Amino acid sequence: MNPYVQYMYSYPHKTAYRPLEGVWLEHYIDRLKGNGHGLYVHVPFCQTKCGYCNLFSVTGQEEEHVRRYLQAVRRQSIQYQNLLHSAKTQFRELVIGGGTPLYLTRQQLEQMFATIFDCFSFDKKREIVIETAPNQTDKDKLNLLKQAGVSRVSMGIQSFHDAELSALRRGHHAAKAREALHLVKSAGFSCVNTDFIYGIPGQTTDSLLKSLKEALTFEPDEIFLYPLYVKHGAGLECQGIVPDAEQAYLQYKNASGFLKGEGWRQDSMRRFVRQIKQREYSDCGFDTSLALGCGGRSYLGNLHFCSPYAITKGQCLERLAEFEQTQDFTKITHGILLSDQELRRRYVIRHLLIMPGLSLDEYEKAFKAPVMEDFPILQTWMDSGYVIMQKSYLMLTETGLGLSDYLGPKLISPQIWTAMKEWEEAHAHDIVSRVSQKL
Repeated sequence: MNPYVQYMYSYPHKTAYRPLEGVWLEHYIDRLKGNGHGLYVHVPFCQTKCGYCNLFSVTGQEEEHVRRYLQAVRRQSIQYQNLLHSAKTQFRELVIGGGTPLYLTRQQLEQMFATIFDCFSFDKKREIVIETAPNQTDKDKLNLLKQAGVSRVSMGIQSFHDAELSALRRGHHAAKAREALHLVKSAGFSCVNTDFIYGIPGQTTDSLLKSLKEALTFEPDEIFLYPLYVKHGAGLECQGIVPDAEQAYLQYKNASGFLKGEGWRQDSMRRFVRQIKQREYSDCGFDTSLALGCGGRSYLGNLHFCSPYAITKGQCLERLAEFEQTQDFTKITHGILLSDQELRRRYVIRHLLIMPGLSLDEYEKAFKAPVMEDFPILQTWMDSGYVIMQKSYLMLTETGLGLSDYLGPKLISPQIWTAMKEWEEAHAHDIVSRVSQKL
C-alpha cells in the first residue's frame, strides 16, 4: 500500500475543471452575502522554481511584468467590488499566496494592499495570512506587513540542511532560512508557521528530526509536515526522482511522534499546533472564497472556478497574458458545477481529514441523509482501525491520520477521476516535451 496517492487539499482538483458557458459571477453573488467569507490573492512570481513545485508560478519576471499583473488585478477587483456592494459582503479572512508574494517590491506590495483595502470590506476581526520564502524576507517588508495588519506568516523552510535543500532545488540556504525565521519571529506576528518536507532524496530520519528540533528553538506557532510529491511537470520529474514511499512513511511516523512528544497537537496529517493554541472549529465544507489574480480558485457553493490549470512556464505565461488581456472578469469561463453527490464528497473530505472530524448530525442536517448510508466505506475504515466514532463525530485514528493521502483519494468519484485522467492524457505531450528539453 502506497500511503501517498494524492494530497487532498481541495476537492475536486483543478484538472477536473472544464470550459463553462453562460456562467456569470452576478448569478452567484448571493453566496457572498454578509460576513464570514474568504478572499484569496494569487501572486504567481518566484525567484526560482522548486524541484517539486507544480503550482501556478513563473520565474524570471521583471518589474514591468509584475506591474502589468497588478494593474489587471486592480481592474478585476473594481469589477468585483461593483457586484459585492449590493451583497454587503464582508470578508473574514484574506490570504495572499503564490508563488512568492514577497517577491514583490515594497512599492508593489503597497500597491497590492491598496487595491485590496480600496475595493473590499473586511470584518473587524479579520485575519490576514501571507506566504513567504527565506530569500524574499527582510525587515523592511515585514514592517510593511505589520502595518497592513498581517496576522499570520507562513514560511517554507523545508529543511535546515543544505544538501537536502539542494536536492529539492530550493533557492535558499539553511543559514538564510535561520536569518529569515528570526526576523519573522522578532516582528511579533500573532501566528508564525513553518513548512518542512520529508521523503527528500538523501534525507534520513535523524536529519529530519534534527531540522524539527532546530525549528522548535524558534518557537513557531504551527509546523506543517509535507511528504515529497513529484508530480507530472515538476522539475524533479525531469531528473527521474521517484520518492521512496516506505522511507517517507517511516520518517512521518518518527516526526509526528517527536512533535506530539514535545507537546504539540496534531490537527491533520500535515498540521501540528502548539498546545497553547485552541483548536479552531469551522464549517469548512461550505466555505465561500473569492480569488483575485491568475491561478487562484474561487469557491461559491457548487461553483468552483479559476483560470485553466497550467504547469510549464510556457503554459503559465500564456495564462498570464490571457488574464492581463481580460476585459470582463465577471464572466466565468472555466471551472466546474458540482452535483449534490459531489458536494457530499467534498463535505466528507473537508471534515474527516481534519480534526475534530466529521459531525454525523451536521452532515445529516445538511444533506438529509445519514453519512454512513451515503458512504459505506466509512464503516470499512472503522473496521480497519482508520476511523473511530467519538460521541457524534467520526474522526481519523492516529493510523488513519498518517494515511490521509491514501484514504482521501478513495472518496473521489469515478467521474472526477476520469476528468483528471483525461487532462493528464491531453497534456502529456507538453509535459514530455519539457522533460526532453531538460535532459
